[in-house]
Amino acid sequence: MEQSQAAPLRPIPLPDEFTSEFWAATREHKLSIQRCRTCRHWNHVPNLSCRACGSEDLAFEQVSGRGKLYSWCVLNEPPGPGFRDMMPVIIAVVELEEQPRLYLAANLLNTSADKLSLGLPVRVTFEALGDECVLPQFELAA
Repeated sequence: MEQSQAAPLRPIPLPDEFTSEFWAATREHKLSIQRCRTCRHWNHVPNLSCRACGSEDLAFEQVSGRGKLYSWCVLNEPPGPGFRDMMPVIIAVVELEEQPRLYLAANLLNTSADKLSLGLPVRVTFEALGDECVLPQFELAA
């Protein structure tokens, strides 16, 4: 009897009480970041209180999805079986344009490391990993 050889799955994030609104927005292909309603400071990763003023009056707001390449690294070896067919993977740290030092880490798609330099403009794109999980990723802006 022959066994099927299903491709190994990639791990997916599990939303919790702090991140569920972020993940709900990505399923709609929107990038939303937690923001303080008191001082208007953006907070990522989501937190119980504002990192700038300590307020607990926080909400998620949509951002542009545009930013610049702050840093990156290239993975040539898969971190798990579900990544085997993706190598090499470029993991980018993007500084979103809404606020200095507002960073988001994600994969940088459709490019190669030899085309990268600090400060390159990037924009968000979305990768569906099934019906319930959509990941924000980035690509170079035109």
